[in-house]
Amino acid sequence: MMFDLPDDDALYDALLARDAGFDGRAYVGVTSTGVFCRLTCPARKPKRENCVFFDTIGRCIEAGFRACLRCHPMAPEAEGEPVVARLLEMLNTEPARRWLESDIAALGMDPSTVRRAFKRHFGMTFLEMARLTRLRLGAATLPDGGRVIDAQMDASYDSPAAFRAAFGKWLGLAPGRFVKDALLRADWIETKLGMMIAVSDAHALHLLEFTERKALPAELKRLYAHAKGSLGFGRFAPTDQIEREMGAFMEGACDKFDTRLAPLGTDFTKAVWDTLRTIPAGQTRSYGEVARMMGRPDATRAVARANGANPIAIVIPCHRVLGADGALTGYGGGLWRKQALIELERGFARKGARK
Repeated sequence: MMFDLPDDDALYDALLARDAGFDGRAYVGVTSTGVFCRLTCPARKPKRENCVFFDTIGRCIEAGFRACLRCHPMAPEAEGEPVVARLLEMLNTEPARRWLESDIAALGMDPSTVRRAFKRHFGMTFLEMARLTRLRLGAATLPDGGRVIDAQMDASYDSPAAFRAAFGKWLGLAPGRFVKDALLRADWIETKLGMMIAVSDAHALHLLEFTERKALPAELKRLYAHAKGSLGFGRFAPTDQIEREMGAFMEGACDKFDTRLAPLGTDFTKAVWDTLRTIPAGQTRSYGEVARMMGRPDATRAVARANGANPIAIVIPCHRVLGADGALTGYGGGLWRKQALIELERGFARKGARK
């Protein structure tokens, strides 16, 4: 299906309920005001007869509607909340800053409101995001041969024990467990949707995840066991290749990934992941449709589990799988990223990009 949506009555019900499942996939044009909005817009709800629904921002604009100034439909959904946008900007400006709730209150923001907003959009609080940002800042020195003590200082941790504990919680392994001249090597890749960690050997990519994904520690532990402890920092050619390809993808230049993949999984999960890669950019499928594509119509739940266990984000496009009703469903990288990826890939579909 090509972003099939329910009928307008169902979309109006979703508008009344502020259903976040359609963010980035459905918009409402209000004929009485000439404005188009997200279905989650906090503004007073229009009458049913004044609503026209669209599946892309471009169609809203073509129909003569202008963007709402309250829900900011032309920006990523998270940026529609001023407190989120402001704090993200400050975090980007001062990534090493140690944030406290008192700092948030000093900015005239309610800490509980900020906490709820960040949890809703990112699955973590702002303070958790700030701590993770500091940790990533320090850990970035390790792939280049930096010492653990240097990483600790760059991350603004006074205590070596606290740094090791935080690092271990984040990646599932303490920094001392990573070895030199390892068979598998981990490095960071910066993207428009956030930092990712890539793990490859000399021949193939084994893992590519956003660094705050909750399943990341368990995935790295599996790779550590698979490599019999031969996991270190650094990079091989597959990491360089996926970095180039990811950059082109994020710029909307090319949706094709040629990097060789070697994800850990059972024969069934690998078959699911192979099937996901046949879904064209700009299209989606439900879990049931993926199961039928595999000739296993009775395996919908197993497909869903395999989809959630995907260790190579974006390249194996689990973000192209939606709920049976067409709504966004869980995504380890955060629903806001799933929304952004779907919106990005609509551009590929419109251009027929396959260069």
